[in-house]
Amino acid sequence: MQLQTDLIKEMLAGKGARQDFRICCRRETDSTNDWARREAGEGAPDGTVFLADHQSAGKGRRGRRWESPEGTSVSMSILLRPELPADRISMLTLVMGLAAAEAVREVCGIDAEIKWPNDVVWQGKKLCGILTELGPGAEWVVIGIGLNVNVEAFPEELADMASSMRLACGHPVSREAVTAEVIRHFADDYQMFLEAGDLRPLRSRYEALLANRGARVRVLDPAEPYEGVAGGINDRGELQVVRSDTQETVSVFAGEVSVRGIYGYV
Repeated sequence: MQLQTDLIKEMLAGKGARQDFRICCRRETDSTNDWARREAGEGAPDGTVFLADHQSAGKGRRGRRWESPEGTSVSMSILLRPELPADRISMLTLVMGLAAAEAVREVCGIDAEIKWPNDVVWQGKKLCGILTELGPGAEWVVIGIGLNVNVEAFPEELADMASSMRLACGHPVSREAVTAEVIRHFADDYQMFLEAGDLRPLRSRYEALLANRGARVRVLDPAEPYEGVAGGINDRGELQVVRSDTQETVSVFAGEVSVRGIYGYV
């Protein structure tokens, strides 16, 4: 069944959420991020939400494809036009990661966590991926989110590292409810982020859900991969890692490197 935008709006209104989001929905698009980027170029306003039941060319980080069966997931992108320095915009991916994790916990009642910087995970398996893309001159930013909601099975090559809300909680989940809660949480957190100019007002909540915290990790730095123990984040969202070889605390920037667990994905 296609996502019901009227129901999403009713749910948002019922929670007293920000009401100036313009929600657009299609049965199919190539990628909600690409759709949002095209509309941004045509002048679409700040706060426009793009939803699709199916993506024929969904995108993940580093050029990977994001696959999801039609009608089982939330594929959504939000177009923003923040008045922020370009070096602050990368933090928005952590704002969305926190919003998505808290929305999943609220709707599904499971202990969802965040794999730094923005993947939402449950029991070490990925529920949600987020991709942030910046427009020319930092005029706009698109934040895309792909959330496995009612997926009942995954291909063999993904079964050990991916899961869905339905598999986690044992019953079907309303995609409209998840969408509304992600938008609501993001709207609140985004406003706090804009007012502070960084992640200070969100940092404690983010760290409370950080799956990497205290874990041994491998930092896949192209210049020099290294291992260490992950701590929390700083006010700019950089992961604090104590290197095993030097015992130096390093601030890891999400746009430059990837972080993996020593014994698995997290």
